[in-house]
Amino acid sequence: MAKKSHFYPVILAGGRGTRFWPLSRKRRAKQLLALDGKQTMIQQTVARLLPLAPAKCFWVITNNDLRPAMLRQLRKIPPLQIVAEPAGRNTAPAIGLAAFLLLRENPDAVLGLFPSDHVIAQPHQFRATLKKGIALAAAGENIIVLGIKPTRPETGYGYIEAGENAAGGAQRVRRFTEKPDAARARQFVEAGNYFWNSGMFLWRADTLANALLEHLPKTAAILEKIAADYGTRKFAATFRKLYPKCENISVDYAVLEPRSARGEEQSRIFCLPANFGWNDLGSWAALHEHQVAKSNPANGNKLSASGSFALNGKNNYVYAPGKFVAVVGVSNLVVVETEDALLITALDQSQDVGKVVKYLDEKKLNKLV
Repeated sequence: MAKKSHFYPVILAGGRGTRFWPLSRKRRAKQLLALDGKQTMIQQTVARLLPLAPAKCFWVITNNDLRPAMLRQLRKIPPLQIVAEPAGRNTAPAIGLAAFLLLRENPDAVLGLFPSDHVIAQPHQFRATLKKGIALAAAGENIIVLGIKPTRPETGYGYIEAGENAAGGAQRVRRFTEKPDAARARQFVEAGNYFWNSGMFLWRADTLANALLEHLPKTAAILEKIAADYGTRKFAATFRKLYPKCENISVDYAVLEPRSARGEEQSRIFCLPANFGWNDLGSWAALHEHQVAKSNPANGNKLSASGSFALNGKNNYVYAPGKFVAVVGVSNLVVVETEDALLITALDQSQDVGKVVKYLDEKKLNKLV
């Protein structure tokens, strides 16, 4: 008889698809795009986790706009385990629901929380790190966060301050800090004991459920009621009625920050330093940086087109499939063409692309979102 798996990957795959507009849309968010290879981001996420757990142990939390495409792209995962939230409520209710569901199935379940749209350049090292983290999470009421050694004073990520060394190569967590300003980010990098918060966590289902019951009792009670109806005819109605009543809060704010305030010894939160080529591809600029690092094109120009010519220009990203692209005398631009839209932005302002989508919403140009 095959050994039962106690590891359950839970992949968060909601969102609106704003940062990679116009390629990403409401029904085609970033994780459904093949930005870094032939597979889409979520297909890559599942593929690198499959050696650690069978497909029947995967859960995907998404929304109604994206679920049809998820079902088409993730045929190995049981359809009932690709769950569409009736309303977006951030990461605490999403992962909490998975914890209460899995407690009913397997009291020894260890959950891994994974974003659906990150790049991992070294999947073998990624899995080796995860195996250490899974063992630490299974050993007690421990919360494990994968921390990325910072390479620059990035202001777009949260930071983890690590303290004393612990078992399994982990370090006790002193505190979490949300996105700092540039001066603080430099201080963190220079200090040497800070890590980027990757958004990837490991914990036993009962550890997370108990933490939510303590720190987020009203939402936890709602999630327990929803989980109790899973697998019955009442589930869809219960889910639709009760889930929007959950608090809209991240697991970082709901659990990790209040728990870390107890101090290193009492919090039982551990940072597992990780080095596996992580990139969250948070913008067109981040995608350009990642692809330049991979292929080192001439003058930093990444021209995703049928043919291209560049003269006296550098550090441009152009996406125009099916067309010849000529770049002459311009630098540090992002140009993205789709059938119905054209984006032109400075590379260092690509974080503001989401404001375009906000404008389109305000003007009710729904076909463009």
